[in-house]
Amino acid sequence: MGFPNESILILTEDETDPLRIPTKHNIRMALKWLVQGVQSGDSLVFHFSGHGSRERDKNMDEIDGYDETLCPVDYETQGKIIDDEVNDTIVRPIPRGAKLHAIIDACYSGTVLDLPFLCRMNREGVYTWEFQTYTPSFYKGTSGGLAISFGACDDQQTASDTTALAGKASTGALTYCFIQAVQSEPGLTYGRLLNSIRQQIREAKTGIRLNGPIASLINKVLGADLSQ
Repeated sequence: MGFPNESILILTEDETDPLRIPTKHNIRMALKWLVQGVQSGDSLVFHFSGHGSRERDKNMDEIDGYDETLCPVDYETQGKIIDDEVNDTIVRPIPRGAKLHAIIDACYSGTVLDLPFLCRMNREGVYTWEFQTYTPSFYKGTSGGLAISFGACDDQQTASDTTALAGKASTGALTYCFIQAVQSEPGLTYGRLLNSIRQQIREAKTGIRLNGPIASLINKVLGADLSQ
């Protein structure tokens, strides 16, 4: 998407460098790195594909009574990263003229950035906006910039990897369909992007073959039939 290599930081469980493994400490440092020096004109992207969870809201700022969380590889000993911290770290600092796009492919990921508004779209493409702040005293917006988050599911739902999209390869549905959409149709509006992601998932459920650059690549690498 045109981002230079020096502007990209990837944490995975396959890394041998201890600073590139997605532990709680490393994810926290990476989130701070993402917004360091952010200024007007910058475009930031945060992609998380992994486990998500939720826990009881302690500061009474959640409508449903739960904080959504990201689960680092060491969450059982070090704990989870709650949405309040994610918001404070990468949402609040975004200044006017800067943008943050997040793609969160995890369970309970609907409001894991704790943004003030949630967009709901029905099967016909009609959307409504829901106010997400329990009380006006909890401001969850940016410092004037734009923050958009795509979640794999609602706050009370789970999201699993699946082979329905890429044959034998197990992928996160949101990650896979998001890549398919942005590479197949440059210049998408947000509405078109959501519709494209949903359409691909519906086609996978009904057994219609998927097309596009990612499907072609996986098919070549694995020799797998993408129909299911």
